[in-house]
Amino acid sequence: MSINRDKKISIIIPVYNEALVISKLMDNLDQFKDESEIIFVDGGSKDNTKSIIEKRYRVVLSPKKGRANQMNYGASLSSGDILFFLHADSHLSPHALERIHEVIEKGHKAGCFKIQFDSKSLLMKVCGFMSNLRVWLRNIAFGDQGIFILRDYFYELGGFREIPLMEDYQLSMDIKADGEKIGLARAKIRTSERRFLANGRLKTMARMQRLQYMYRKGVDIEVIAKLYK
Repeated sequence: MSINRDKKISIIIPVYNEALVISKLMDNLDQFKDESEIIFVDGGSKDNTKSIIEKRYRVVLSPKKGRANQMNYGASLSSGDILFFLHADSHLSPHALERIHEVIEKGHKAGCFKIQFDSKSLLMKVCGFMSNLRVWLRNIAFGDQGIFILRDYFYELGGFREIPLMEDYQLSMDIKADGEKIGLARAKIRTSERRFLANGRLKTMARMQRLQYMYRKGVDIEVIAKLYK
C-alpha cells in the first residue's frame, strides 16, 4: 500500500516533573524529528525537565497546568494536519508515523496504537490486551495508547475537555458519539507501567474501572479527581 505523507504530523507531549525519563523519550523521537513537528508542553515542572528538553527540542510553558490544558495549548501552537498526543514515558516503533498515515489514509479521522506495557508481568500483558480489545469493541482509546487525530476534526469536537483527568476518555466518547470509528494502527506503543506500581497493579486497575464508571454516570469530575489522587 502506498502511503500519502502529504499531511504533516505534529507530536505534542505534555510533561510535568519528568526529568528522570525525558531523555529516553527524546532519544526515541530523534528518528522522527526530520519528518514531523515535535512540541513539548511543560506544566510548570519543579525539577529540571524544561531545561533538559530545551537543549534539544522545542518546549513551551503552558499558561495552565493539567494534561488537557497542556495538550490543547500545544495543539494551538502546532502547524500539523494530524495531531499526535504522546505521553512522556512512551516509546515508539520506527514505523510509527507511517502507521499513523496508514490509518488516516483508510478514512479514519482519529486513531491510536496497540499498547504494550514495559513489564514482564502477566497481569500487565492482560491489561494491554484488554486495552487494545476495548478500542475494537467499545471505540474507546486512552492517552497511553498514543491518540492521533486530524487537526480540523480535533477542533470540530472542541479539543480536549479542560478537566483534571479523563480528558482522553471524554475525547473518545465525543468521537464515538459523532459516529466515527477510532482506527487501531498496525504498530505497538510501549509504555511504562509506573502508574500501576505505586498502589499495586490490580488495585490501580480496579480503581480506574471504578472511576471511569463514576464518570460515565455523571459524578462531578472534581470528586473523581480527589479519589484518583
